[in-house]
Amino acid sequence: MIGEEKLLPRLQKTVKLALNVSYHRERLKNVGITSAEDVQTLEDFARIPLTSKEDLRQNYPFGLIAVPMEEIVELHASSGTTGKPIVAGYTKNDVALWGKIVAKGLQRIGVTKDDVIQVSYGYGLFTGGIGLHYGGLELGAVTVPMSGGNTQRQLMLMQDFGATVLACTPSYALYLGDSLAEAGIKLSDIKLRKGVFGAEPWTPQMRKEIEERLGIEAFDIYGLTESMGPGVALDCHEHSGLHIDEHFYPEILDDNGNILPLGEKGSLVLTSIDKEGFPGLRYHTKDLTRLRYGRCSCGFEGWTMDKVSARVDDMLIIRGVNVFPSQIEEAILSVEGVIPHYLINVERVESLDVLEVWVEVNDQSFLEDIRELESLKERLQNRIQNIINIAVRVKLVEPKSIPRSEGKAKRVIDKRKG
Repeated sequence: MIGEEKLLPRLQKTVKLALNVSYHRERLKNVGITSAEDVQTLEDFARIPLTSKEDLRQNYPFGLIAVPMEEIVELHASSGTTGKPIVAGYTKNDVALWGKIVAKGLQRIGVTKDDVIQVSYGYGLFTGGIGLHYGGLELGAVTVPMSGGNTQRQLMLMQDFGATVLACTPSYALYLGDSLAEAGIKLSDIKLRKGVFGAEPWTPQMRKEIEERLGIEAFDIYGLTESMGPGVALDCHEHSGLHIDEHFYPEILDDNGNILPLGEKGSLVLTSIDKEGFPGLRYHTKDLTRLRYGRCSCGFEGWTMDKVSARVDDMLIIRGVNVFPSQIEEAILSVEGVIPHYLINVERVESLDVLEVWVEVNDQSFLEDIRELESLKERLQNRIQNIINIAVRVKLVEPKSIPRSEGKAKRVIDKRKG
């Protein structure tokens, strides 16, 4: 593993930048750090308080910018649907670094300057679209800024422009695959060969569904506005985890905030290295994963994280049991006869939490007699219950009855939240 003597000077650079920010400066002072040189070991670094999403919101809009505003050339922000958005500022060097990081990951999965990348992530304040865009430009590939939505136009240009790489959320990739089939477009009519999907948790079963529908190899990309955007980590042809770029230092914490050893599952904390405008100092992502360190057959050497299984924030507590939507997705996609579109409904009936999962059946199952459908429903209920350990109702619904997503899919309706 990379030695402390090599890692510490890089982390000290981020600490030095963070000390330009009064909010960080005060918090660092509280743990005895008033200069970057006060961080002499990784144990010293681990004393630095975590940065949370709430910390970022409290400093809206520019309270955590670490350089003079005249050096900021680009701003991004989260949706802010639950309060003030998180604002991230990028210097010219940050934008250049972002492009190099994404391009490096794309090269690792075999994307070249000869590819045509259809970027169907949303553009705008969301980092998904522009991050892949910068990576495509850095690589020298033809980069098509489609953004999300307008599916029929997506399909038309996918054929006419000869897109070879698709970048979007996995739920939208699935929708595009369904739409291709409905439009009578054969896989031989398009040139897609790879897909880069992220911005929401997705299971290996979902990967298989997407690969079959689009005739591609699907890769998982990871990133977040608070750290950089897409490109923080990207998997490779081994599909055994996502390689974390060298410009980020990862840690894994348990529920009490203690650092866990490599191989143990917990929530991910990231510190950015060499990012100037908005340095991420021990940002607590709350994404659940594991870390390992080593060399991959693809040539990468460094930290690799497991595919994010869920977010702590996404966890549902039902009758005292922790339930993640990804567990339910895993169960659904292991049963034949259904389509990977589902909706999780939670409500409280007479003080009891009730979990009902709506699952679309495929066209063939929809035409089965009532006994076959009852049997399918029972198999789904048993499969989900075996994984989450609580009883669940399953409601089979007809094909195409659950709303499709052109961005991040909404999988949960929790009526207990009023």
